[in-house]
Amino acid sequence: MTKSLSAEQPDLSVIEGRATSVAHLFVERVAKTPTREAFRYPVGEQWKSITWSQVDERARRIAAGLVSLGVEPEDRVAIASATRLEWALADLGIMLCAAATTTIYPSTTADDVLFITSDSGSVVVFAENEEQVAKLRGGRDVIPSVTKVVQIDGAGDGDWVIGLDELEQLGAAYLSENDGALEKRIAQLTPESLATLIYTSGTTGRPKGVRLSHDAWTYEAAAVDSVRILNEDDVQYLWLPLAHVFGKVLLTLPLQIGFPTAIDGRVDKIVENLPIVRPTWMGAAPRIFEKVYGRITTMMAGEGGVKGKLFDWASGNARKVATARGAGGKVSPVLGAQHAIGDKVVLAKIRERFGGRVRFFISGSAALNQDVARWFDAMGMPILEGYGLTETAAASCVNRPDSNIVGTVGWPVPGTQVKIADDGEVLIKGPGVMQGYRGLDDVTAETLVDGWFHTGDIGELLPTGHLRITDRKKDLFKTSNGKYVAPSLIEATFKGICPYASQFVVEGDGRKFVSALVTLDEEAIVEWGAAHGMPDADYRTIVTSDAAREMVQGYVDELNLGLNRWEQIKKFIILPRDLTVEEGEITPSLKLKRTVVTRKFKEDLDGLYV
Repeated sequence: MTKSLSAEQPDLSVIEGRATSVAHLFVERVAKTPTREAFRYPVGEQWKSITWSQVDERARRIAAGLVSLGVEPEDRVAIASATRLEWALADLGIMLCAAATTTIYPSTTADDVLFITSDSGSVVVFAENEEQVAKLRGGRDVIPSVTKVVQIDGAGDGDWVIGLDELEQLGAAYLSENDGALEKRIAQLTPESLATLIYTSGTTGRPKGVRLSHDAWTYEAAAVDSVRILNEDDVQYLWLPLAHVFGKVLLTLPLQIGFPTAIDGRVDKIVENLPIVRPTWMGAAPRIFEKVYGRITTMMAGEGGVKGKLFDWASGNARKVATARGAGGKVSPVLGAQHAIGDKVVLAKIRERFGGRVRFFISGSAALNQDVARWFDAMGMPILEGYGLTETAAASCVNRPDSNIVGTVGWPVPGTQVKIADDGEVLIKGPGVMQGYRGLDDVTAETLVDGWFHTGDIGELLPTGHLRITDRKKDLFKTSNGKYVAPSLIEATFKGICPYASQFVVEGDGRKFVSALVTLDEEAIVEWGAAHGMPDADYRTIVTSDAAREMVQGYVDELNLGLNRWEQIKKFIILPRDLTVEEGEITPSLKLKRTVVTRKFKEDLDGLYV
């Protein structure tokens, strides 16, 4: 037997009347609000703005330039770049010429760049800079399908590589001689036409190319719009990788709803940008929220004295209020008055760090710690956790501001069905589900059965209709004592308890007890070291010190208090460095590559069980 969800859904007519394609959706947006701001983007130390009609002009030149290079409908065109305005323009240009975007992270290794480019059959590649071009040059003989590389920053080489300006010039010339050419291309598009080829992050093995149609994206945009949590007066701050399915959804929503997007993929600029951009909402991975939470709480704890006590008092009251409201209860007049004072004196200043206008955040990509979620809720900036996969075009479920149950990923978006299989696996059906994996029919048949996508995640449906994810099916392990352990939940819990944690990798498959690999956040731990007699010590010296181990042990002990005996962390290792994308230990979307990490540090882990 399977348990199906039949939650009350909003009006589905909005979804049923959605645009034919992303290109159609964009054309409609330009026609509706040509002079409204579409994007703002950094130029040096300043921010500039561009309207929808201006975006249209550049996107059409790019589209026509691609046509002049011989790009045909549904040909793949790759983008290897960080999140920036030009990524969005290139993607729109690809949509307008009826081609399909292949996404590549800028941090992808040269070997994987060549694999993705070759496997996708991409004919043109947008490369951000010389570093990305070099990855392609090194294996030019294995990517014969690539006829041109368009370099965003910098000039061409007069041969295989051309500059973005040169492409736009080719496009302008083509349009002047071929009036209506793009309209003909757009008219050829159907909802089933291939729009995007996104390669999974590859936590194990080679990445798989996920085929997503135009219908998947227009559905996602219409479905989120129908929930009515966003409007055209919102301002989005978009820094997430656009090569990731979550980022791509956030890039499609403005086409449907019309709000402006501040776009800048530099992660080290987030804190600096927030009070300048003053967004009303932002999507992010849990790691960003964990870092902010750890940073602010440790900073206030370090203040001590009156400031520290005032912060504890104000945040404590806020938590009580948030908890009461979340449970549908009433707030007493005394607590309400205390909260109002604390909010004005303390919490408002914290919100100002985020620009002072955030209505909510949306978290996806991995599990969010519940304590971190409750803290943000108490600060007046609730995090709406959502759920989806590359294979479901991201947004399958999301919490709503008026029904946000911490620890769940919310209700399915209108038009998506969710059910739980006999073994606890979450199954999803809806217009957002992929067409299949490119060139992998057998794998597609295994994961896509009768329209239901088998997610590989274990979960449960609450009586309210909210979905709760327990863990990845393949990550669950059994100790030698026969007890099952869900590592992701333990890992997320620890990162909420320990403000200095960066990564916490739980291990114990087939072993007599559970252990962990620990890494610490460099910025936070250097400050901790300075306050604990190590002012000039480097990261490695601090994290391998007896003092740091004692500190971490205290947080592990606190974690163990809330775990079953067989789940408790008996031993742990603090690694002398953090896990990185460059070392292949986490994905560009900040998800842990568990198999890679446990294999790489196997000898260290084995030593714990001697």
